[in-house]
Amino acid sequence: MTTPVPAPQGKTLKRVLTVSRLNGWSVVVIAALGALLSLALGDLLGMFIGLLAVGSGWMEVRGHGKLVRRDPDGMRLLVRSQLFLLAVVLVYCASRLGSYDQETMLANLTPDMEALLQEAGIAKADIIPLVRMAFFGLYGSVALTCVIYQGGLALYYRSRVKIVSEALNGPPSTE
Repeated sequence: MTTPVPAPQGKTLKRVLTVSRLNGWSVVVIAALGALLSLALGDLLGMFIGLLAVGSGWMEVRGHGKLVRRDPDGMRLLVRSQLFLLAVVLVYCASRLGSYDQETMLANLTPDMEALLQEAGIAKADIIPLVRMAFFGLYGSVALTCVIYQGGLALYYRSRVKIVSEALNGPPSTE
C-alpha cells in the first residue's frame, strides 16, 4: 500500500508550522534570558526591551497554535510578530547608538585596562576611534541582521498566507 503524497498546500503548512514553532520558542527563550541578564546588570531599558521581545516570540507561538487549531488568523499573528520584533530591535539599536558617550567609555576603563594600555604604549585617546567604530559597527550589524532576518521571515509568512489558508480550509491532512 502506498502512502498518499501530501498536497503542496499541506507541505507549505507543515513547513510554516515547523518554522513558527522553532523560531517562536527560540525568541521566547533567548529574549527571556536576555531580560534576566539585563535585570541582573541593572539595565532596565534592556530588560524592558527583552520583555517586549518575549512578547513578540509569544505572539508567534500563539499564531502557531492557531494554525494547529486550523484558524487562518494565525498567519496574521506570525507576520505581526516578526514586524513587532523588528521594531523592538531597531528601537533598541537606535537607543544604544544615540547613547554613545566617549567620556563614559573612558571613565569605564579599569586600572588593569589602563595599565595594559600603558604597557603597550597606547594612549587613552588613541583607542577612542577604535571603540567608536566597534560600537557603531556592532549595533549597526545587529540592526542590519535583524532587518534581513525578521523582515525576510515576515515576507516568508506573508507570501504563504493564501496557500496556508487553502490548506486549512481543505480537508484535514492524515499525516
